[in-house]
Amino acid sequence: MRSIFLAAPALLGACSTAPAAPVQGGPPQPIPVHGVTLGHKCVTAGSDRFIGLAGTSEAGAAIMRATHAAILRWAPPGYMLTMDYREDRVTVHLGSDYKVTKVKCG
Repeated sequence: MRSIFLAAPALLGACSTAPAAPVQGGPPQPIPVHGVTLGHKCVTAGSDRFIGLAGTSEAGAAIMRATHAAILRWAPPGYMLTMDYREDRVTVHLGSDYKVTKVKCG
């Protein structure tokens, strides 16, 4: 039993990650922020044209291109979603017929 307590710190230490060392003479590395993918910020202007389309991978790819999102999240009927906001994510709500009912950032 005591060996478990001795091994626990070593096992937990293996889970941590050290930040990457900056390259000398190179540009400063951006600090990663949860919910942000550099160069991607979801904008739903004009996304109403996708309402009524079938929820297919092709429609998802087109929605991502149109909204400039880095992450696509499908929201089928009855599924629970997290409440965290990500500016780089688009959420596509589907109706019971699995057609797009709403396109929303976050």
